[in-house]
Amino acid sequence: MNDGQEMQIYPLTRERWPDLEALFGERGAVGGCWCMWWRLKSSEFERRQGEENRQALKDLVDAGEVPGLLAYVAGKPVAWCSVAPRTQFPRLERSRILKPVDEQPVWSIVCFFVDKRYRNQGTTVKLLQAAIDHVRQQGGQVVEGYPVEPRTDPMPAAFAYTGLASAFKKAGFVECLRRSETRPIMRFYIE
Repeated sequence: MNDGQEMQIYPLTRERWPDLEALFGERGAVGGCWCMWWRLKSSEFERRQGEENRQALKDLVDAGEVPGLLAYVAGKPVAWCSVAPRTQFPRLERSRILKPVDEQPVWSIVCFFVDKRYRNQGTTVKLLQAAIDHVRQQGGQVVEGYPVEPRTDPMPAAFAYTGLASAFKKAGFVECLRRSETRPIMRFYIE
């Protein structure tokens, strides 16, 4: 429930880490993931689920990396978007469906987590627009996402963590390849 208040979106930095912890809660967003799913091999992810994943993400932030963006309303964290160079997400490389489209260096948007009170209000579109701006500021030229395009609506939020194709389209992304009926690869080209 936005209540008409403007959303502010910032890179996740060391100073903002407590806000991410508050948003993700004790469960680490979903089942102890802490947004490490795309950064680890399956066996490693399962072994580290929970506290070890939290610490791994915190270590990235403490090292000065920006693994994503945090959205706030009235000073309260309400949403997260994971965005980084594709090379930071080795699981993408091993995916039959999401393997590279071409040799272009791309930034990947792999995950969203939105407080349930802020879902279905355009929050994901705002995060996508902020991610494009973030990538532009880092000198990136191509932003890529891997949303789902469900065959039926509505889709449970837990299954839409990579975003919905409709939100990517609203943010100006275009489909560039589809190896699965429900998983387009979408891109935004920065001019």
